[in-house]
Parts: sequence; C-alpha cells; structure tokens
Amino acid sequence: MYSHTRNGAAYLAALCYATILGFSFLFVKLTVTEASPLDVLAHRFALSFVALTIPVLLGWIKISITRRDIVRILPLALLSPLVYFPLQAFGLMSTSSSEGGIIQATVPIFTLLFASYFIKERTTGVQKISLLLSVFGVIFIFVMKSGAPLASNSFGGILLLVLSAVCLSGYNVLARPLTQKYRPMELTYVTSILGCVVFNLAALGYHAIDGSMSAYTAPLVKPDYWLALAYLGILSTLVTSLLSSFALKWIEASKMSVIGNLSTLISMIAGAYILQEQLAYYHIIGAILIIAGVLGTNFGGRKNFAPSQTTSTNR
Repeated sequence: MYSHTRNGAAYLAALCYATILGFSFLFVKLTVTEASPLDVLAHRFALSFVALTIPVLLGWIKISITRRDIVRILPLALLSPLVYFPLQAFGLMSTSSSEGGIIQATVPIFTLLFASYFIKERTTGVQKISLLLSVFGVIFIFVMKSGAPLASNSFGGILLLVLSAVCLSGYNVLARPLTQKYRPMELTYVTSILGCVVFNLAALGYHAIDGSMSAYTAPLVKPDYWLALAYLGILSTLVTSLLSSFALKWIEASKMSVIGNLSTLISMIAGAYILQEQLAYYHIIGAILIIAGVLGTNFGGRKNFAPSQTTSTNR
C-alpha cells in the first residue's frame, strides 16, 4: 500500500513537472525580449536561490549537506543546469523553436539508452514502442507546423541543441541513484547554489569586459520581466527540480522522461487558449500519439518494485 501511494505521488509530481514546463514558453518569450539569454539565466537562478534560502535560514526547511555531498552532486549540477541551459539557450539563438522542439523530443530515447546501459533499467518491447510513439507524436506536430524539419542552415545551433538533449538525458539517469541517497530538497539546493554562482559570475564577467554593466540590471526595473522571472526562477527552475527529483526516486528515468513529452501537449493547449492560436488536425493526431505513448511506456511493462525510502543520513 505504501509503495502504491508513493508511486501515485511520483506520477502526480511528474505530471505537474510537465505542466509547468508546458507553460514556461509563454514566460521565456517575455524575458528574452528584455535581456540576453545569459542574463536571464543569471537572474532566474539568483531568484531561485534566494527563494529557497529564505525558508532554510528561517528554519522552515532543514538542509544537511557536507562538502563531500556537494562533490557527489556536482556532476548532476554540471549536466543541468550548468551545461544544459546554456547549450539550449545559445542553440535556439540560431535555430527555430520548432527545431528545438523536435530535438528536445529525442530526450526519452537518449534517456532509455543511458538508463539501460548505466543503471540497468529494463523495459519491455511494448514500453520501447510506446516511447517511440510518444516521441513521434511530438516530432509530427512540429514538422507539420513548420513544414520542414531541421531546415536551419546553422549546423552549430542544431549540434548545441542535440548536446543539450544528451545533457538532460544524462541528468535524468544520474539523478535516479542520487535520489536514493539525498532528499529532493538537498539536490535542488545544491544545484541552485551552483547555478546561481556560475551564471551570475559569467554574466557579470561578460558585462565587465564589455563595459555594459548597466545591461545586467536594466530589465529588473520592469514589472513584466519580474512576472516572467518569478515563473521561470521559482516554478520552472526550483519547483520542477524538486518535482523531478521526487518522481525519479520512485519511477524509472525512462518513464519520467517520456512524461515530459506531455509539456508539448500542454504548450499547444496554452497557445490555443491564451494566445488564441489555431488548433489544426495534426495537433490532435500528435496529441493522441503522445498520450498513447506515455500511457504505454508507464503502464505497458512488468510491475516494478518501488525502492525503499532512504533518508539523508544513509550516505
């Protein structure tokens, strides 16, 4: 009964994770019109760090992390956010959002390969076919929408996006064993600290060399920028990290990654209702493929025994 309850909570966390990511594109558009990608990363991780540090200092959240723990978690933080976000941001600067969506859809495939090799996750034939079905659903939507897949002349931009997908897949796989040793809050806090320090040092260093220090603070006087930043820094960075860490403690990395494809479906619905974008037949077909693929991947395999809960003291 306990494991079933935990699995249910893990799937709910994964769905919330996909929902937050699905709406994030609306707020990304608001930030990149006001600041450079590097400044946006610096601001969002600074806000994420502050938002998490305040309850820690007040004693509402207990964090027990040693220097040795930070060294163990460092590879996870290197994959995401330190490498993943810059690769994605700079890759999208020379490619289209449709190309970004198509390449991002390959994350479950990379995750399945990495999880099978490195942490020996086993999947059935039905699950593999279902995963590919979900990936095809995402690609189908973007190809039909843009008319031509990977039509960009920027090989460098496409390469950066592929590397970002590999990084996110590696993050999903590496986080799986770490969630058995550390609480989600501890993993999130370490990655937030490192993201805040690295991105802000990089942004301030760039502006200092370029002589454009005022550009770092200029967007911070605009209320719309703060609204978008709050969503990206707190929900899309801090909360999603907590949700994914919790979900990965109880469900396999390959299952978690394919649930992330639902964010495309949620983005589509948000665009239709908030931006009044037109829904076409291919949106419906793609949505059916995505949902069928997610259901097949998560419920089309043999029963898995949920890991026993491990406290942060068992390290």
